[in-house]
Amino acid sequence: MEVKERIDSLIDELVRLQKAYYIDGAPLVSDLEYDALFDELVKLENEHPELVRSDSPTKRVGSDLTSDFPEVEHTIPVLSLDKAYTAEAVLDWMSKSEAKASGNLSFAEEEKIDGISMVLYYEDGYLARAVTRGNGHVGNDVTSNIMTIHSVPLRLPEAINIAVRGEVYLPKADFEKLKDRYPLIANPRNLAAGTVRRQKSSEAAEVPLDIFIYEGFWEEGAAPADHIENLSRLKKLGFRINPHLALFSASREEAQRRLEEAGLEGEGHSFNELGEYLEKVTERRESLPYEIDGMVTKVCEMSVREAFGYTEHHPRWAIAYKFESPQAQTKVVGVTVQVGRTGRITPVAELEAVKLGGSTVRRATLHNQEYIDTLELSIGDTVSVVKRGDVIPAVEEVIEKNEIGNGTFVIPPLCPSCGSVLEKKGAHLFCENRSCPDQILGRISFFTARDQMDMESIGPKAVQLLVENKLVEDIPDLYTCDFDRLVGVKGVGDKTIEQFKSAVKESLNRPFHTVLASLGLPEVGSKGAEILVKGGFDSIDKLLDASRRNDIEAFTRIPQVGEQSALLIINALQDPVMIERIEKLKAAGLQFVEIKEENNEEQIFSDQVWCVTGSFDNFNPRGLAMKEVEKRGGRSVSSITGKTTHLLVGKGGGSKRAQAEKLGVTIVTEEEFLKLLGKENDIKETKMDIQLELF
Repeated sequence: MEVKERIDSLIDELVRLQKAYYIDGAPLVSDLEYDALFDELVKLENEHPELVRSDSPTKRVGSDLTSDFPEVEHTIPVLSLDKAYTAEAVLDWMSKSEAKASGNLSFAEEEKIDGISMVLYYEDGYLARAVTRGNGHVGNDVTSNIMTIHSVPLRLPEAINIAVRGEVYLPKADFEKLKDRYPLIANPRNLAAGTVRRQKSSEAAEVPLDIFIYEGFWEEGAAPADHIENLSRLKKLGFRINPHLALFSASREEAQRRLEEAGLEGEGHSFNELGEYLEKVTERRESLPYEIDGMVTKVCEMSVREAFGYTEHHPRWAIAYKFESPQAQTKVVGVTVQVGRTGRITPVAELEAVKLGGSTVRRATLHNQEYIDTLELSIGDTVSVVKRGDVIPAVEEVIEKNEIGNGTFVIPPLCPSCGSVLEKKGAHLFCENRSCPDQILGRISFFTARDQMDMESIGPKAVQLLVENKLVEDIPDLYTCDFDRLVGVKGVGDKTIEQFKSAVKESLNRPFHTVLASLGLPEVGSKGAEILVKGGFDSIDKLLDASRRNDIEAFTRIPQVGEQSALLIINALQDPVMIERIEKLKAAGLQFVEIKEENNEEQIFSDQVWCVTGSFDNFNPRGLAMKEVEKRGGRSVSSITGKTTHLLVGKGGGSKRAQAEKLGVTIVTEEEFLKLLGKENDIKETKMDIQLELF
């Protein structure tokens, strides 16, 4: 057999095997057999580069060549979706659609994958371009990275021209495996977005992205009659279709028949079953292997879609049902770049003021440049803003592009605080100048914060005062500071100075795990510090010794510590600046050895998960209350989730209470909590204090 014929034969066979494995979920050969065929193809292509085909499976391993992402004009409308937040609203939309169409319609219900929207363009059956959504008219060409996704066909069985739209995502399980490698990336969607825009496709190939295709746009005269036929034809072409499809028609029997005839997995329902179906989907959401943030309802009949048409922003024939409560919409009037205590750069959207979750929001995080690129966000865009739990609001998506021609915002290359050139690490930019004014303020403010060393009177404004008056330049300076030099400074009285002194003195009593968490080491927050201490690192000297020896295993033998986290901790503790800081704090008298307390408490909170909000008379800082929970067998968390069982509520609690009530979490007051602890006397003492204050 000639070399060309053998290459063609290998490609055809490997394409067949890949479809069986990645799309049909039914492997036909062992991994060893597949690898042998693949390696043979690689060898032949290396020996005969002139015979390499554009649809070769070897293209999926990616290239080490750096690429840019040129802008490409879409040939199909790539718009957002109108939104609804209740089943009743979706049903109302369906009824109005039927009335508008003057006839019976059927509707498809599909999962709204929380990923990256992508359009694949095929010419004569070959993948020609993969383009991001962009502004709906122009997107970025990311073909080389999308070719690394095994479920994306590089060649179709028919030599046709077609555009298909889908959602690129990263499965939850794969994100969990990769978290240690990408510690600064918060969720699967962000990692997927960053991977799609990797400069080297060989790096994109290391992340196991996947895709579901949900729309096909055919040449004139070739379009199917309805959406179900559309999906059926796409499946036959080798595209991966989400099996969690539901068809709503006049009767369950009719809908099920249509799905079966089309060869599609899914459920057939009548219209009156929509509410029940959406409830079921919401319940199973957590068990899915990928993230979804809603459902999409579409008119099936293509002729009706054509008649309905589009607005400038969304098709009139589809609507998204969102799981979250209604989000605020507002306009981005600017972007501010902030510098954190570690030098990490965070872009923040400046917004036209809007009400959200009972408060007025004027700012929202944009996370990093990759996130901005994913949104393709520009100043002047209209955006949706979300607020989950007590975290800072975030821009979720662009609803409408600006009309003034602004392009996607780009973070300037210099630090806004000190002017240093920014450096990229992972998904984020960093200022590497340790003397950067914003970093100094951030480090010290973090150390003194309520959830750290709890120097109550020394908040961010007080820290700024101390730094501006050249009394403090680093954390240890707090313990040698001559606060009396503030006498005569405007706005600073004798009482304030005494409060500063008292706060510093009291902080010397904080236990080692609190001191450790307050140093600002990567991966070592309050929980991380406790994990390290319980794992055997009950003194700073043990941590420093393991770090000096580069003893990764000493960290990773602790079940909750991965290799990437261990490396970050070791690198931080090898830093001469950090070592000097620790030595000075030792000399100041801080606790650097954990003193073990005997725990004879009854485990009354076993199997319970507690969260806390507000301030308390008997627990200052409030973390002390969570210590009581943990001593009695419970677990504490920082935010409300479906697994949270109890919320301890103090004075001035935020939105956590509303979220807890929505999820059916047990609400516990401070008085009730003290009774659970068997500390009724503390209640009486608190009431007595209040009475004395009144008189």
